[in-house]
Amino acid sequence: MKDTQQAYLKNIKYQEAGKFEDTRFEKIHNVIFSNSNIGSKTVALEIADLILRKQKEGKKCVLGLATGSSPIKVYEELVRMHKEEGLSFSNVITFNLDEYYPMDKSNIQSYFYFMHEHLFNHVDILPENVHIPNGTVKSNELHQYCIAYEKMIEDNGGIDLQLLGIGRTGHIGFNEPGSHFNSETRSITLDYITRADAASAFLGIDNVPKKAITMGIRTVRKAKRIILLAWGHNKSLVIKKTIEGEVSSKVPATYLQHHKNTTFVLDEEAASELTRINTPWLVGPCIWDDKLSSKAIIWLCQKTGKSILKLIDEDYNDNGMSSLLAEEGSSYDLNIKMFNKVQHTITGWPGGKPNADDTSRPERAIPTKKRVLIFSPHPDDDVISMGGTFDRLVTQGHEVHIAYQTSGNIAVSDYEALKFAEVSKEMSCKKDDTFISTLIEQIKSKKENVIDTIEVRKLKGLIRKRESLAATRYLGVPDKNVHFLNLPFYETGGIKKNPLGKEDIKIMCKIIEDIKPHQIYAAGDLADPHGTHRVSLNALFESLAILKSKSFMNNCWVWLYKGAWQEWEIHEIDMAVPMSPDQVLKKRKAIFFHQSQKDGVMFQGSDIREFWMRAEDRNTKTAEKYKELGLADYAAIEAFVRWHF
Repeated sequence: MKDTQQAYLKNIKYQEAGKFEDTRFEKIHNVIFSNSNIGSKTVALEIADLILRKQKEGKKCVLGLATGSSPIKVYEELVRMHKEEGLSFSNVITFNLDEYYPMDKSNIQSYFYFMHEHLFNHVDILPENVHIPNGTVKSNELHQYCIAYEKMIEDNGGIDLQLLGIGRTGHIGFNEPGSHFNSETRSITLDYITRADAASAFLGIDNVPKKAITMGIRTVRKAKRIILLAWGHNKSLVIKKTIEGEVSSKVPATYLQHHKNTTFVLDEEAASELTRINTPWLVGPCIWDDKLSSKAIIWLCQKTGKSILKLIDEDYNDNGMSSLLAEEGSSYDLNIKMFNKVQHTITGWPGGKPNADDTSRPERAIPTKKRVLIFSPHPDDDVISMGGTFDRLVTQGHEVHIAYQTSGNIAVSDYEALKFAEVSKEMSCKKDDTFISTLIEQIKSKKENVIDTIEVRKLKGLIRKRESLAATRYLGVPDKNVHFLNLPFYETGGIKKNPLGKEDIKIMCKIIEDIKPHQIYAAGDLADPHGTHRVSLNALFESLAILKSKSFMNNCWVWLYKGAWQEWEIHEIDMAVPMSPDQVLKKRKAIFFHQSQKDGVMFQGSDIREFWMRAEDRNTKTAEKYKELGLADYAAIEAFVRWHF
């Protein structure tokens, strides 16, 4: 079967499984799935079909493979197919895209380690058929090694199917901005953003290698079939640039626009900035519901620089929204309706205002005093993300409980742990405290990329615990209302976590049943499908699914907040809690109690500012957006979305 015919059939399959729509804006075929699990299984099915077809033809199947978080679920599904359905990899030859340089194979951060952990150790592929760039090649031999790697691909007939992820710089493999259209396998210097994105895996950006070996753009483009995976909001902007933008070395993934058999497989978050998703009224006719109307009017305000009540008919007509205007009758009616909707999200009473008409308020007035359960994935997300609302709930007399879902121990640096251990030794009444001395020695002698001992992890967990208690006491919460769940999925000692298990859900269900909350607050960050915030949210969702038949759940509302990096869009917000300048300062002080997470925190991402700075900036900008829409002028605003279960 010719490649173009095969691609057509694959497109049909993806259209059946996902959401595909061709528009004049898009230059690369893409399919959108409701979540990364479904998308990954569909991709795994295509790979399996290719392997089986090649087996029937008596041919080898050459796969180009990627690393990172994006393909993990694809590999999990392929392993499942091998174990449960007998899918054999005996005819498969693989070539990996890249490897850090220098990097030893035994290093847990190496892509050699990654591929064997996630795929090769669990299937029947022949070891001699596995090819991963060697990160230990001597520097004076590296150029010739890259030429040989390229030749091996060619000698095996080229790559039948190339799996790709995409970095926020638009890199594929490690082809960073500036990479040439005809580049081949070579060494390359990594972009700062690429290194920052990898920092969490290396426990800090200083530990991330500055160079790598990568297949080139030309190498990738020679593949007969290319599938690029992208999951989460943090990939949405680069996906838009790649699919809709001009071909440019500044965004190397745009070179794929010239490949005739490429599909981008996306989840809804990664696709959220595409024109047909983000602003569908610019593409064609829309079915206007309340959600889309709200999004469009807020967008129109931002585009025109006008407040809601200043929009006129011409603004709607000139920006693809004439059909919305026709449905409502006039801009005046539309504007009033939208202004009232946004205004009604604002409340200084996040637990509901006593003895008040709550018809147009985001929260119920009854019961007057609510039991509130705030879930915090890490031991500082509560104050970073909703410290002002937290303070309001306490001062307004609600029974506030905090549940820290994980210990957060791996985010404590060794030098921070050493400081506490040495203080403990000096304070110890024992002349020879063997336990603490051993602890200090374990920290001092720890080698790079080695998982902490259980004792050191316990110390780091205690540091986070005591910092949390200092912050909650400062905000007026009694210690008995502070709960440290230490969910087992997190307690691996390394970056890679275990899947959610029965014990995790059991712990979550118990705390909810014990407290019987009227309100639950939880982190709604969905950017990383494998991140701790996402897993912690899934733990809540699974628990609520189990408990929803309980009578107390009939009176329980769930509010989602976002973390230090993002905020809800204005049209998404169901409750906006304004903060005075004094409350902004109080929130800052609460964050300061988490001293181990200040001054060069390990999991900082690409934003070098401290968490309190990010939080204040985010809250201030949300308030500014409300002001620009013509509403009241506040110092800062924390935002929440209600989740209906």
